Amino acid sequence: MEKSDPEKKTWRSLLPWIIPVLLLCTWAGLSRSGLLPPYLFPHPSDVMQTGYSYIFHDPGDAPYAGRFVVDLWASSTRVGAGFLLATLVGLPLGMFSGRLAVVHGVLDHFVNGLRAVPGITWLPLVMVWFGIGTFTTVFLVALAAFFPVYLNAAAGARQIDPILLHAGAMLGVRKVKGVFTILLPAAMPHLVTGLRLGLGISWAYLVLGELTGVPNGLGAVIMDARMLGRVDMIVVGMILIAVVGRLSDRCLVGGLKLCFKSARRMR
Repeated sequence: MEKSDPEKKTWRSLLPWIIPVLLLCTWAGLSRSGLLPPYLFPHPSDVMQTGYSYIFHDPGDAPYAGRFVVDLWASSTRVGAGFLLATLVGLPLGMFSGRLAVVHGVLDHFVNGLRAVPGITWLPLVMVWFGIGTFTTVFLVALAAFFPVYLNAAAGARQIDPILLHAGAMLGVRKVKGVFTILLPAAMPHLVTGLRLGLGISWAYLVLGELTGVPNGLGAVIMDARMLGRVDMIVVGMILIAVVGRLSDRCLVGGLKLCFKSARRMR
């Protein structure tokens, strides 16, 4: 007997929670049995108490209490600035590279060679350039997010059938208008994939940038907690970055669907 539509919707809404619940149960079981020592990985209840204090308590009530809003604002600002910079540079360069052989020939080897350099090797040089602070983190985030945005934009533009462009030209669509009416809609699946990958990597490199000693930020809290041996706070920081990163991804997809009809057809 087939399930009704409400039952299917309920089941599908529960699917994303299966793995987190299993991991939480396994974590709690290992902690309770003593196989997972508290100094290596605290019990879930201890992490929840630390997280509640970090988010909801007043500053000064306890170590890290009430810092979440300030840290979230600092980290979100750095991620937003770096990701915006990567998008403004990566999208047009990727579209040009995908459509123009000359641009592709100039950029392809350079970009892919640069992409092979690990992000952490940039850190000493960037710290010499910008010192410790926002500019270092923004640079690292922008550099990391640029590559998936650029490569996916180039792939999306390259796979567009030339017949579509010729048909548009025959119908009187000029080149500038054709970018928005033909190129962008046709390449939208690749563009969305690149932007989502870039945003996810932005949050990863945010932590690298904030490990340099900035006073505020989710990565800065993790670094400070490591120095003090507060494993519970490290776990809280990791969980919050995962949650905020996921929410930012949903906001990105929602914003693209709001602005572009072609994005609304994607699941």
